[in-house]
Amino acid sequence: MLNQLTDSLNFQATALTLRSERQRLIASNIANADTPGYTARDFNFSDALSQATGKSSSAQSPLGATRLQMAASRSGHLGLNGQPAGGSASPELNYASAAQTNLDNNTVDMDRERASFADNTVRYEATLRFINSQVRTLNTAITGQ
Repeated sequence: MLNQLTDSLNFQATALTLRSERQRLIASNIANADTPGYTARDFNFSDALSQATGKSSSAQSPLGATRLQMAASRSGHLGLNGQPAGGSASPELNYASAAQTNLDNNTVDMDRERASFADNTVRYEATLRFINSQVRTLNTAITGQ
């Protein structure tokens, strides 16, 4: 039972971390909208979340190489899903293709970035609300009110 509660909170915490990283990337794209030669970056959230939570469907990396597992003398030496303790999941970043050609070779599309920023903000807040609700539910169960 406790394991299920911890897994649920860990999942939401991982989702919140990835949403925060995506927000940082989108903000960086918006900030560099006028930088000549800048290439917009982003990542696929669902793929990054499944990779970070260890729910990927295959044991192959995107480049076709087999993923290696870390060996440890004790189980406490490894963190969540075989990652080193304190390590964070880093999503695979993609480059955005230019929606419209321009002279300075900048691939930032402000309309796309604004929409992505707003969408990610709403989803970030929803994740915070899920975590808050779970903590409130746990608190109610513990105090018996």
